[in-house]
Amino acid sequence: MSGPMSGRRVGFCLSDKKRRRMNLDAFAEFCAAHGVEVVEIDLTQPLTPQGPFNVIVHKLSDVIVEAEHDSQSQQLLANFQSYVSSHPGTVLLDPLPAMTQLLDRFASYGIMSKLHNSLRDWRICSPPYLEVHSAADLSSIEQTVTTRGLSFPLICKTRVAHGSLSHEMSLIFSAGSLADIHPPCVLQSFVNHGAVLHKVFVVGDKYFCVERPSLKNFPSGPCDRKTIFFNSHQVSKPESSSDLTAVSIRNKKGH
Repeated sequence: MSGPMSGRRVGFCLSDKKRRRMNLDAFAEFCAAHGVEVVEIDLTQPLTPQGPFNVIVHKLSDVIVEAEHDSQSQQLLANFQSYVSSHPGTVLLDPLPAMTQLLDRFASYGIMSKLHNSLRDWRICSPPYLEVHSAADLSSIEQTVTTRGLSFPLICKTRVAHGSLSHEMSLIFSAGSLADIHPPCVLQSFVNHGAVLHKVFVVGDKYFCVERPSLKNFPSGPCDRKTIFFNSHQVSKPESSSDLTAVSIRNKKGH
């Protein structure tokens, strides 16, 4: 079929799991019906012969994380970035530098904190947080939590925001339970939000917002409750069903 999109090529770098979740085969058929070719990119081969591409859609999170300690992954990323840099007309979803920051909670929380401090209004709310780099920080962590203005309960997340371990989180209700954390990690004041979160996807000047289940409200302040360990995949996916997301009538009324 000819049309305004005819002759365009979309390259993708996705894992088999992500392809199935996105139903990429159906997407490719839809594109083909509108004259757009969808091509799988092989990162182990030179990219120039595989092109040209009008758009590249990728999920290179695994490669980015592995590149911190693996020379082969570093080379794959370097080759990929070199191709993108030499083809400025190709739209990349998402830019690698932006992804690198989002995969590091130390970096992304720092960005949010700077926005919060610079805007100083209701548009950006970034709860106070604390970076815990190593077990050596544990001896002074209780005092640092207080001086940084963090309040219980605290939510603890791994530094790396990708992979199965990144979904393992915990809620800490008192200073006595801070020994339950496993550095490197981020501690942040937990903000009650009625067991609902909104995930926003932005493409250019368009955005799409979806509602997801989330953690229920908890009383503010320290208490003797034991640390709650949970996997965010079991809490915040559309099909999730967990006691941690169950909202009581009392919570629904905002009490």
